[in-house]
Amino acid sequence: MSNINRKKDALNYHAMGRPGKIAVVPTKPHSSQRDLSLAYSPGVAEPCLAIAENNEDAYKYTAKGNLVAVISNGTAVLGLGDIGAQAGKPVMEGKGLLFKIFADIDVFDIELDTKNVDEFVNIVKALEPTFGGVNLEDIKAPECFEIERRLKAEMNIPVMHDDQHGTAIISGAALINACELQGKNIADVKIVVNGAGAAAISCTAMYVAVGASKENIVMLDSKGVIRNDRESLDPTKAEWATNRDIHTLADAVNGADVFIGLSAADVLTPEMLKTMAPKPIVLAMANPNPEIAYELAVDTRDDIIMGTGRSDFPNQVNNVLGFPYIFRGALDVRATAINEEMKIAAVKAIAELAKQPVPEEVNIAYNTNNLRFGIDYVIPKPTDPRLITEVSVAVAKAAIESGVARKVIEDWDAYRDELRKRLGKDDRLVRTMTAKAKSNPKRVVFAEADNYKTLRAAQIVKEEGIAFPILLGNQEKINGLIKEYGFELDGVQIIDPQAEIKSDRFEKYADHLYNKRQRRGINKLDSRKLMTNRNYFAASMVEFGEADTLISGLTRNYASTIRPALQVIGAKPGSRVAGMYIMLTSQGPLFFGDTTVNANPTAQELADISVLLDAAVRRFNIKPRIAMLSYSNFGSNDGDISDKVRDAVKILHKEHPEIVADGEIQANFALNKNLLADNFPFSTLNGEPANTLVFPNLESGNIAYKLLQEVGNAEAVGPVLLGMNKPVHVLQLDSSVREIVNMVTIAVVDAIEHEKESQNK
Repeated sequence: MSNINRKKDALNYHAMGRPGKIAVVPTKPHSSQRDLSLAYSPGVAEPCLAIAENNEDAYKYTAKGNLVAVISNGTAVLGLGDIGAQAGKPVMEGKGLLFKIFADIDVFDIELDTKNVDEFVNIVKALEPTFGGVNLEDIKAPECFEIERRLKAEMNIPVMHDDQHGTAIISGAALINACELQGKNIADVKIVVNGAGAAAISCTAMYVAVGASKENIVMLDSKGVIRNDRESLDPTKAEWATNRDIHTLADAVNGADVFIGLSAADVLTPEMLKTMAPKPIVLAMANPNPEIAYELAVDTRDDIIMGTGRSDFPNQVNNVLGFPYIFRGALDVRATAINEEMKIAAVKAIAELAKQPVPEEVNIAYNTNNLRFGIDYVIPKPTDPRLITEVSVAVAKAAIESGVARKVIEDWDAYRDELRKRLGKDDRLVRTMTAKAKSNPKRVVFAEADNYKTLRAAQIVKEEGIAFPILLGNQEKINGLIKEYGFELDGVQIIDPQAEIKSDRFEKYADHLYNKRQRRGINKLDSRKLMTNRNYFAASMVEFGEADTLISGLTRNYASTIRPALQVIGAKPGSRVAGMYIMLTSQGPLFFGDTTVNANPTAQELADISVLLDAAVRRFNIKPRIAMLSYSNFGSNDGDISDKVRDAVKILHKEHPEIVADGEIQANFALNKNLLADNFPFSTLNGEPANTLVFPNLESGNIAYKLLQEVGNAEAVGPVLLGMNKPVHVLQLDSSVREIVNMVTIAVVDAIEHEKESQNK
């Protein structure tokens, strides 16, 4: 990706809609005058008086118990250095976003315009009544050590500098497991740490805390090996100085078992790697480019365990495996600190989790069925939903056992259930699907490539490794747009169906269409004329295996886009075609159908649509709970629609008793498990809310998803076309670039599933 495009994308992302990445959202009713009088004066006086009498009541009556401050002075922002407090604000907002989506922790980001340690400490200390915890971020060494030390000593809430301890915790877990896999005792391994900043110092201390021997560790900074005889040695570095007669990185790694990289790209050469001990462990964590490239390292040593900070290679050392869950556990027991016991508990929990059987949704995300503890899987993946339960529980237990918890959890099973429920409030579904698509990208035909949005989306999916785009349209126009907007689409195939008229491929496509539709009003001349239409040509490419899936519909109405696919490819034998929308809501994903194809389905057709939806939802590793909607509840009203839905449920229960479905039912009862249990305890949907909604006709489904999208702030992904013999997906008219990328991701995952099905036949 060019620097120009990366800059443009980043600025557009942060500026679009409401600027920034986080916002304050009311959590209590506020629509009436009574609500406002309770929220503020005079009602608010009561919790104020309660807290004045007992400070611990702040956790009961305010957001303190779920609120973390992300605080920085902007002196060490990412790899950008000292760019100032205000310039570092986007990073702090981003950290807040990660806290929220991975652990449901609310955040205020605070940027302090001071480099004075005393001033920084005094300001943060004064904020203690507001927050349940403090995450220090992007503060340069050595000041960061003193700031954290003093705040931990002087504050009565958890404080952690994640730049130090996050990497230490995750890499510590990786080191423990890598040593086990390589058959090495961590107490005996010789470790080289290249880098001497805050993260390197903290990592090294953590390795000693989990069993490494201090005398076996060598640390280097930009001047070389840190030795005892160096003049003016910083105290934080002096602790790790050696008196061995070694001076360079090449000297240090000779015979070493472990290389820890927290420095710069490409400093570890293949020649150096060859001198390391048998079965070496390399954690090269410089970003975006590690100290030695992953492919180069594994090509140089076939006995290596290699980890990096990157998501596109095995063994990613990523702080997001730790900090959200560490703070979650600390907050939930109202800890007064994050101590060494809690950090070591997190290390051990992460290490142990990698040894457990991997959940199917993680395998799905990485397009494998055999992800297991081994040289390419020494730590869990960031998408693993068990991190919140395993790490947070371990941290909470360690806080209680070490005496820093003010609240004791007695029912750990109930606590785990509470943690799991927090995971339903984000877009994990899209993240999981993206990871799966990246693991096995497919060829995607973009039928409307002479459009800015289409080309922008094509560039994104190409850069992200989601898909291999094929562009259809006038080559001159497409190339003109690529040049005008600076898109990087080198090597991407551009095909103009108009220019293909004399080709063998065109004849093959036209003959196929004629043979399929000759008894449906299409003659040879018609088939040739239709094949110059990009939607017909794209569908033919998929039909003949020259592409894996197609995307279209940005500039055409739904009917004119789907018709070519139905005529060229058609439905699966014995199947019906239907459209499904995935609605990403604050309560988790909902699946709607049919929203695009069948205008007024019969009872049998509604049952068939339900079967399609059931299979589609299962592909996302979600157990479908289908509510067949009407204005009636289980016979409470008669009428054409309620009778039809009632009959559809009978058909579905008879033909597919294994499917969890019920109706006819109103939407509020389907989505509110307490309302359903109180009024209709006999329903097969009792226990949990429905997650898949079948609408009685196209009109109601279309209205429902658009209302939820506009008023309910749900993100719509779709329409996903179900029942086709090969993967085809049609966009909403005038979709955004983000929506196109989401649909391409779904299309690639669909193509992966079609490929599996064909291989299993």
